[in-house]
Amino acid sequence: MSPIESIPNRQGQRQIGAIVLAAGASTRLGEPKQLIRIDGVPLIVRIATAALDSPLWPIVIVVGANAVEVRSELARLPVLIAENSAWIEGMASSLRTGMATLQSFSRRLDGTLIALCDQPAFSSKTIARLLDNAPVPLEGHIVASQYQGRLGAPALFSRTYFAALSNLSGEEGARHVIAAARLSNHVVPVDLPEMAIDLDTPADIARLKNR
Repeated sequence: MSPIESIPNRQGQRQIGAIVLAAGASTRLGEPKQLIRIDGVPLIVRIATAALDSPLWPIVIVVGANAVEVRSELARLPVLIAENSAWIEGMASSLRTGMATLQSFSRRLDGTLIALCDQPAFSSKTIARLLDNAPVPLEGHIVASQYQGRLGAPALFSRTYFAALSNLSGEEGARHVIAAARLSNHVVPVDLPEMAIDLDTPADIARLKNR
């Protein structure tokens, strides 16, 4: 039995997985953002560990550009690594890859969290805030982070939206699914202003280190 297979369901009655999108090439940054070290720990490891420290299971990490290096950093963690060979097409391809891996692992999930690899404030407390605000039952709803006047990732999607997430194309991200659900009042916003900090440029990293 593999380490992953030996870990019991940690959700109790509600089973929710997680997908971390970490396939981008970080062209504006000039180096792989997944491997940037914060307090000596690669950013992707920080994000994956935060998910592992929560009730979410399984944890899927979608890699693409710099896949070999990112895989190496994650080698000791009990996560599912999904390689997106079409990562250059945009975020939608990574969402499709992540959803395919998640559903091949389990068809009984009630929902999934979608997270990004470049939000350094992401933590198990972030996940707890989203889960604490999730309706019971979760079906039909999205619980989304709210910051800078918009809704986005990390966000919790009920299985109602699995088909939509699995059929995105081009540069489309999960925000399009959130926007559509909001029109029917099926989105629960959670104020998480710290999620506005992401690492896209060298200036972003400099600001983070000078805090």
